[in-house]
Amino acid sequence: MAISRLLSPPSVPSPPPPLLRNGAPRQCLAPLRVAVPLSPPRQLGLAAARGDGGRRSVGMLGSSRARVAGVFRVSAVSGDGGGGAGGSGIAAAATATVVLAVLNRVLYKLALVPMKNYPFFLAQFTTFAYVLVYFSILLIRFRSGIITREMLALPKAQFMLIGLLEALGVALGMAAAAMLPGPSIPVLTQSFLVWQLVLSVLILGRKYRANQILGCLLVTAGVILAVASGANGGPFLSEVKFFWPAVMMASAAFQAAASIIKEFVFVDGAKRLEGKRPDIFVVNSFGSGFQALFVFLLLPFLSNLKGIPFVELPAYLNRGAACFLNIGGNLKDCHGAPLLPLLYITLNMAFNISVLNLVKMSTAVFASLTTTLAVPLSIYIMSLPLPYLPEGTNLSTSFVIGAATLVLGLLLYNLPQQSADQVKKD
Repeated sequence: MAISRLLSPPSVPSPPPPLLRNGAPRQCLAPLRVAVPLSPPRQLGLAAARGDGGRRSVGMLGSSRARVAGVFRVSAVSGDGGGGAGGSGIAAAATATVVLAVLNRVLYKLALVPMKNYPFFLAQFTTFAYVLVYFSILLIRFRSGIITREMLALPKAQFMLIGLLEALGVALGMAAAAMLPGPSIPVLTQSFLVWQLVLSVLILGRKYRANQILGCLLVTAGVILAVASGANGGPFLSEVKFFWPAVMMASAAFQAAASIIKEFVFVDGAKRLEGKRPDIFVVNSFGSGFQALFVFLLLPFLSNLKGIPFVELPAYLNRGAACFLNIGGNLKDCHGAPLLPLLYITLNMAFNISVLNLVKMSTAVFASLTTTLAVPLSIYIMSLPLPYLPEGTNLSTSFVIGAATLVLGLLLYNLPQQSADQVKKD
């Protein structure tokens, strides 16, 4: 993960609440104004974009939903497109996320060279190691004053829900992966972005423009084309019953819901912390802690899914640890350990922190769109000769078309809204 001290956001003083036409303070807007301070020119631009003169409506979930929806309408105007004062910061964070996402995927492939017989050990080791690392960084940042007691006092039910959703996503994903042909798995998991769009509308009350919806659909189609281009040589989904693809898409839904709840935690936390959003290591630490707890409770189920009887799990974990550390005898197949697995774990942590930082700066959907750009880039890099993977592969025409479609979708999603706003203003 990234250097922790670079991720602490500066505190921004909150402006006074806006006034009604009669000069009285509009108190119902105070929580929103504290959560997302706006300069006067941005206030006028936002009011013109909404076309409501600055008024906000309260949805069926009450004032809390209205506040969250209002915050993300702000983000739709000033965050997603990369414009405004924070555009350069978001662009830099997005670029770093793409680079780390590519390295993460490539190093995972390399880490499986020595750990090819122990992928389940690698998955469980990273899950529980993250908890130790995240909470260690959390303690350091707390002692340095970056993380406050108020941040640590945020409701833990939200983090418990995040951990439960991610653990269920892992469990269902492993169950479906055991029954599905390999090439179909990355294609089906692209439903993650569609789930994010739907859930952000239902949970956060967000609204999307037509170009954003079409852009997301093009990104999904591009990834499917790029990934499915290598599936021509074997069975795909024609021989699989609909149940297991549905389970894989349900797994993506749980993961998408967890990402949306994380987004909500930042918005709701800003209200509770008087304008300062929670530190990302608070969200990462408690979310990962509860995920590890639920994964531990599901270990008997998960080990059986991987063909490891629960009674044999301790012996399997011992062998996996020996291979990971490359110690003991008869470990010729573990060449490359522990360097490659440790590099993967380090980059994976950096990638997870980078994604959460991007969610904090923009939205979960924008962060997901950014990371999808890494899919064709990763496939291209892994088609080249690499250390421990000297054999290269040729990319098909459909892969190039899919990658171009993905980039087109990203550009379409991020079209600036200035012209539309100007029309409404006129």
